[in-house]
Amino acid sequence: MIFIVLEEGDNQMPTKAQRANESAAREAKRARRRRIAAAKQSLRELRIELAVLNHRVGSKIEIKDIDLDCLDVIVRHGPLSPTALARRVGVHLATMTGILARLESGGWIVRDRVENDRRAVLVRGVPDKQRDIVRLYGGMNSALDDILDSYSDDQIDLVVDFLRQLHPGRTDGD
Repeated sequence: MIFIVLEEGDNQMPTKAQRANESAAREAKRARRRRIAAAKQSLRELRIELAVLNHRVGSKIEIKDIDLDCLDVIVRHGPLSPTALARRVGVHLATMTGILARLESGGWIVRDRVENDRRAVLVRGVPDKQRDIVRLYGGMNSALDDILDSYSDDQIDLVVDFLRQLHPGRTDGD
């Protein structure tokens, strides 16, 4: 006859404390999933609000949404070649030609020839025209200032770090 000796603790029911710990761990995981879902939902809502705001601003200055996006990239990262700009915003070069023509005819950008390559051009924003756009975003900028004034420097650093991680592949200068 063979006897099996069980170690202490084998084949025993979990204690009340163990069940409570497991339940607390499950609830903590559910709460974390809810927080993550809330963060994602808030980002989706923010994207819509920004798209609506950008559309309103573009309408006031008579610029299409994609043109406004390109202008923003030019102003923040220019001067840029049309090819580099097209890659950055994800449009075909032929489409970019039309966008740049509209921005140039509206006085928003200028094309400068590259000194050592007569065929190449760089596009840059016109600083005086940017004031019109900055003014139209004044309400949003004031609201952001009010919100961020209530955050500590460490909290602001955390927000900035989070937002930078949302667009991987970009550097601090982007």
